Amino acid sequence: MNIGIIGAGKMGTGLGKLWIKNGHNLMFSYSRDMEKLKSLAESIDPSVRVGTPTEAVQFADVVLLSVPWAAVPDALKAAGSLDGKILFSCVNALTPDMSGMAVGTTTSGAEEIAKLVPGARLVEALPVFAEVLYSASRKFGQQEATVFYCGDDAQAKEIVAGLLREIEVEPLDAGELKNARFIEPAMMLLVQLAYAQNMGGEIGLKLLRR
Repeated sequence: MNIGIIGAGKMGTGLGKLWIKNGHNLMFSYSRDMEKLKSLAESIDPSVRVGTPTEAVQFADVVLLSVPWAAVPDALKAAGSLDGKILFSCVNALTPDMSGMAVGTTTSGAEEIAKLVPGARLVEALPVFAEVLYSASRKFGQQEATVFYCGDDAQAKEIVAGLLREIEVEPLDAGELKNARFIEPAMMLLVQLAYAQNMGGEIGLKLLRR
């Protein structure tokens, strides 16, 4: 599968490093320093490409949006048309200092993104923290963290769920895109526990059943 990544921060890079090991083709985009982006790509694998956000969209079967909330409008404008494309967003609508939610409960970051790209087949999932992505295993002992995903396109959700399984987490379908209103605050709680309460980023959520 061809995966275009808009945003080359820790999340986008961490996911890309895992997906390249599973045989996917990557193109990174959206960086102020193209030479730095090229060096990043080469450090992951010689096959990894770099380009503009528009080129990444044209290249991709799935587009990963992995930028800070404040950068979303500019990144999507640079991407051009996403009509018909599967857009996997791992963007949470956090304030710049990560002290709270920029939007929440009556809408969500995912729903606001959908308004900007109404033709995209949008799926949101907020995977484990970058610290976990960069560790030797994403598992917590023998258990996999639960990652909730939501969207309104069944096929797009199935494809994103497959990509999540490849990073050793348990993807769980949380329903329609509007349910991102509840997924995003849950991740905000993890942010508070990890960084405000000093638990660190090696934490995750687990849904228990019986």
